Amino acid sequence: MKVILLAGGFGTRLAEYTDVIPKPMVPIGGKPILWHIMRTYAHFGHKDFYVALGYKAEVIKEYFLNYRALNADFTIDLVSGTVRPHQTDSVDWRVTLVNTGDATMTGGRVKRMKSFIGNETFMLTYGDGVAGIDLDALLAFHRSHGKMVTVSAVRPAARFGELELDGARVASFKEKPQLHEGWINGGYFVIEPAFFDLIDGDGTLLEREPLEQAVQAGQLMAYRHDGFWHCMDTKRDHELLESLWAKGAPWAV
Repeated sequence: MKVILLAGGFGTRLAEYTDVIPKPMVPIGGKPILWHIMRTYAHFGHKDFYVALGYKAEVIKEYFLNYRALNADFTIDLVSGTVRPHQTDSVDWRVTLVNTGDATMTGGRVKRMKSFIGNETFMLTYGDGVAGIDLDALLAFHRSHGKMVTVSAVRPAARFGELELDGARVASFKEKPQLHEGWINGGYFVIEPAFFDLIDGDGTLLEREPLEQAVQAGQLMAYRHDGFWHCMDTKRDHELLESLWAKGAPWAV
């Protein structure tokens, strides 16, 4: 199944890194977070990627143009220009890189991918959130209900300790637990092609009119993902993901 990855935002809350590179290229364990997301999809057999670029599009293009060289040891003969690799990354992905414009909104970026997707069911996610999600189960859920859109609903970890109070007495204290309520949009969508018709153009936010119209039409369903999910919005998020990777990342496949 084709997979659209939204990778064109400015990432202003990660300015420590995004002054130089786009947010999807911020590394975790030496690999861009975009690579980690793609690896999850590829693990479940979805290896045909369509990356919607914008801010600093050239950085992502250069990474994939030079992917084999960047991820291999090799000997180069400077006289003949021949290159002999000693080991290569074994990925067998197909990656289509499309510059959808710096100022285009998330919905507009999706709309611009219509000619590449055609009349097919497709997957979609953001280029900054990793998850230990079962994509087989997600796809099976989508096919079971027959609606236009499935969104993965997630419950992120609290940023602060959670107190359960009995009057003034603290009945329970949990340091930064996974939230029990308050489901949010975790990305990892499965979408039918009719959804393109709900997007007006470049100025449309995916999370506003298109999804709101899908809700009103009874065409938006939620797949509840109770496992690990984390979005890299801030420097603190990046540091957390780096530390989790060093310990054995809960999203790794």
